[in-house]
Amino acid sequence: MKKIIITILLSAGLFSSCADLEVTPTSFVTEDKFFNTQDDAIASINAAYASLSLDPGEQSLFGRNLYFLTDMGSDYAAAGVSATNPQVRAMSSLTHDATNDRVQVAWRQIYAGINRANVSIDNIPKVVGNEVIKTRLINEAKFLRGLLYFQAVRIWGGVPIVLHEPTSIQLESLKSRRETVDAVYTQIISDLNAAENLPATYPASDAGRATSGAAKAILTKVYLTRKDYPNAILKAREVINGGYGYALFENFQDIFTKSKKNGKEHIFSVQFEQNQAGNGSSGNNFQATSFTGFTATEPADIISDVAQFYDIYAAGDVRRDVSYAKTLPIPGTANIYTFPKPIFKKYLDLTNLATPGNVAINFPLIRYADILLSLAEAINEQGAPTPEAYELINQIRRRAFAKPINTPDPTIDLAGLNQVTFRAAIQEERKKEFVQEGQRWFDLVRWGTLVTEVKKVTAKNSVSARNNLYPIPQSERNIDPVGLPQNPGY
Repeated sequence: MKKIIITILLSAGLFSSCADLEVTPTSFVTEDKFFNTQDDAIASINAAYASLSLDPGEQSLFGRNLYFLTDMGSDYAAAGVSATNPQVRAMSSLTHDATNDRVQVAWRQIYAGINRANVSIDNIPKVVGNEVIKTRLINEAKFLRGLLYFQAVRIWGGVPIVLHEPTSIQLESLKSRRETVDAVYTQIISDLNAAENLPATYPASDAGRATSGAAKAILTKVYLTRKDYPNAILKAREVINGGYGYALFENFQDIFTKSKKNGKEHIFSVQFEQNQAGNGSSGNNFQATSFTGFTATEPADIISDVAQFYDIYAAGDVRRDVSYAKTLPIPGTANIYTFPKPIFKKYLDLTNLATPGNVAINFPLIRYADILLSLAEAINEQGAPTPEAYELINQIRRRAFAKPINTPDPTIDLAGLNQVTFRAAIQEERKKEFVQEGQRWFDLVRWGTLVTEVKKVTAKNSVSARNNLYPIPQSERNIDPVGLPQNPGY
């Protein structure tokens, strides 16, 4: 799907930030001229997927920009000295406000993706006669729209629900008011329910497309976030028992190995290729911001507190040295370089450290380990851990210590916990398992522990209850301050 990347002019975003600018378009492709064939319809879906990984001239949504909110806005990640943008440093210290450009870009990128999905949903029926292909393409678009609204509602709370492409460039027609959180979740669930009808698998040439298993996996997280534990359990078991072939990699490192992309643990990943847009800021940019070379210079993205997040791994837990690097071999030499502070490692291409641009390592948006831990958490929240819940978390732990995943091991396995201590164990495993995978801030907010946990990091002790949401970008409120009331504290 990465072979065809198009730009649909109407997919620039939900609102225009230049309310006073009036122009008459003189040259652009309208949907009536573009949507003529089935190939056009497929290309429009490819463009919707591309909104997750490409934004020429800007860091892409899942290639790094969302990281500022979901990781740097939590406790374990911070801005290093190489992060010179004051907006980024404000995100790191949690002193950002509604004018912060990282929040504004995230809003624009999310709604650009939503609008591309809307363009596809509105126009595909006009040009695709094959009912099977038409339904599949529309459901792919609904998956992406549901996924993006799931990001938006957790970040901002109630947001505007836009389900069709704009039909006018007049300012009044572009305004759309905030809906309730419940209304947004109703739309998300509706879109993902439709996406459950997607194929279970695709041929290798279509690797990376949304599947029915991916829709069920995201629904698991939706219901878990909503504290609808019965439905979270139902959907997680459908993922596990649905015959999809999902399983944990035996080796934790394989999750982030280029040659094992879209493997058995990857339920849905954002696809990245080396320099896929010919622009160093458009792909997966984590290597360039986590590694500045074999030097003491601090990179842009750093661990906030070594004692709290690196030293916590027990001896033998392989996740530490996959997630962080204290040392690295210098290519072409027999030398080992020791960094002053561990650097983030999951997205480093160790075969190409000499050119730390955007890399071909995918972003695992949801993987099988997340479903196992989500199911264990939902079961425990129903009253107490069960043998099933213990087995789910213990599989994660055995893999972490390079033990056979399905063989009980009394030296590794948890037992004898109550609901409170099992909950704490789940939270600890997620903290160690999902470093730099866009999970931490969402987890802390969902558990109601964001302020407590982030305050443990001295540089982030300005955190307060307001940080359980991000501000509605001021540029959007300038257009419609009545329809877009600000979140508390901003």
